[in-house]
Amino acid sequence: MDLCEFAEGHPVTVRGIFCNVTQRLAAEQALRHQQEETERLLLNILPTPISKELKAESANIAEDFADVTVLFADIVGFTEIAASMSAIQVVSLLNSIFSTFDRVTKRYGLERIKTIGDAYMVLGGLPTRRPDHAQAIAKMALQMQTAIALFNTENNQNLNLRIGIHSGSVVAGVIDLNKFTYDLCGDTVNIASCMESQGIVGKIQVTEDTYKFLRNEFLFEKRGEIEVKGKGK
Repeated sequence: MDLCEFAEGHPVTVRGIFCNVTQRLAAEQALRHQQEETERLLLNILPTPISKELKAESANIAEDFADVTVLFADIVGFTEIAASMSAIQVVSLLNSIFSTFDRVTKRYGLERIKTIGDAYMVLGGLPTRRPDHAQAIAKMALQMQTAIALFNTENNQNLNLRIGIHSGSVVAGVIDLNKFTYDLCGDTVNIASCMESQGIVGKIQVTEDTYKFLRNEFLFEKRGEIEVKGKGK
């Protein structure tokens, strides 16, 4: 480092030290900024408690949850509307709807797990355990219906929702440490998905397990038994 070589007078060495410290501080600041960006990205991908756990320990993260409620929602009519739109318009439309759902999810302290095309999956009781997981999901479902109705009014559309809900146990964890995907597995997820796919447009279909959590707080209409693949009636 030329500035740190001895020359006539002391200030040259002082300038060299000052330059060295300045460079180090700049490097530290850049590193902090990079760490903050990494943390922000992790929080966008993973639930906050899982993100903190992953930073503390990079090993596989998986946990059993005995009492959760899973909701699947499908936007009915979206495929037909999307057929007449450009790709950018389709993404913009979905983003508008899902952003509204995300705000409702946050309001009730729930966790959006994923979106698959025009389907939306949200969970109550995980990663933070809570006794009112079914109640929070039920309120979320009703608010989603209100949100889609408002969207139709404001955008002159005719979309609807088919919603299915089931309560039970799941295994949750980070799948693929390269891409940090937080996902669930278990019969509870599969049954909730069936409640949606075999549900009625404009209705919220719940299983008897979920009904038992909610029967004293919400009004229900009995549909009767339906056939669930691999599970019977």
